[in-house]
Amino acid sequence: MNKQSNGTSFWLIALAFLITMVGTTLPTPLYALYQQHLGFGPTWVTLIFAIYAAGVILALLAVGSWSDQLGRRPMLLAGLAMGAVSAVIFLCTDSIGGLLVARLISGFSAGIMTGTGTVAVIEAAPKRWQANATLVATAANMLGLGLGPLLAGFTSQLLPWPVHLAFIVHLLLLLVAAVAILAVGETVQRPASPRLGFQRPSVPAAVRGPFIPAAIAGLAGFSVTGLFTSLVPAIMRQVMGHDQGLMIGAVIFVLFLGSIVGQAWVRRIREAAQMSVGCCILILGVACLGMSIASAQLWLLVLGGALSGIGQGLTFRAGMGAVANAAPAGQKAGVTSALFIVYYVSMSLPVIAVGVSIPLFGLHHSAEFFSVLVALVAIVAMVSMNVARARASNA
Repeated sequence: MNKQSNGTSFWLIALAFLITMVGTTLPTPLYALYQQHLGFGPTWVTLIFAIYAAGVILALLAVGSWSDQLGRRPMLLAGLAMGAVSAVIFLCTDSIGGLLVARLISGFSAGIMTGTGTVAVIEAAPKRWQANATLVATAANMLGLGLGPLLAGFTSQLLPWPVHLAFIVHLLLLLVAAVAILAVGETVQRPASPRLGFQRPSVPAAVRGPFIPAAIAGLAGFSVTGLFTSLVPAIMRQVMGHDQGLMIGAVIFVLFLGSIVGQAWVRRIREAAQMSVGCCILILGVACLGMSIASAQLWLLVLGGALSGIGQGLTFRAGMGAVANAAPAGQKAGVTSALFIVYYVSMSLPVIAVGVSIPLFGLHHSAEFFSVLVALVAIVAMVSMNVARARASNA
């Protein structure tokens, strides 16, 4: 029996999910300050991002299905605890090694929360919200990711303790999130004898139909997300001459706000066209990103972020909703975690490639090349999905 009404539990879990995801992008506007203080180059920034993605994927593989066995609440609390440990390390560290450890643990937090939080929000939805439960879950995820850079940009530019205050604020928010999770009831029936183990990235046969197109579209959408969030601080500082943390955070926030708009818009598009429309908008967004680098125009960068976010949101929401609805009751967290493994691999690979390329070819050439490459991935994803749909209809 839930401690709170179903509606209250629904919003409390969504709030805790959002707060956790704020911490995962909190350091983004601060890397320039860390670089000045610790004296490391752009390749190290790439490694910091890559180790975060590795932490997410490892957590999804190791414990992605555990909430189906142990319950949602224990795993949500574990994700919050990991986020708090990461924030404490950021507060105490004064070395590149400390930053790497903090980001790895932040990845663990995101990996635990991503699959479990998405499913827990959907399960806790009252009847009047069930049609929009997936939107609330994915919007909480994306809004948290967008608010992280905005919060850190604000505190680093306008308040004392530029590299520390954001993490203090986040620790307080995590305390609020923990109280929220303790106040809600369990949303899943735990088995009498839980079976825990390392999750192989496999998908039940009943889910493969919606899973494969969702994964292909996610490859394009999350590649754009990784590319944009990793490049924007350097583009704005080195190409456009804007070094204010708040402005950098605001431009990154536009991407995630666009994602929420795309997620809300998806139901107004007929189901067969949702992925194609999302990929087309992604291509336009990446084109604007490439042109903003070539012309050093901030408005093109903002437009590119908004369009890329809308396209990513369309493909993300359409794919996540189809997969979550098709997953068997006892395997929802595991299947959702498998989809997020694809998404985070898609997000991390362009960032690693860009980090390796910039010292060799420079920021302009590397960013423009990978913008074109991600646009091509979106085109391939759109064509592949249309071919697969045509084959399914003819079968």
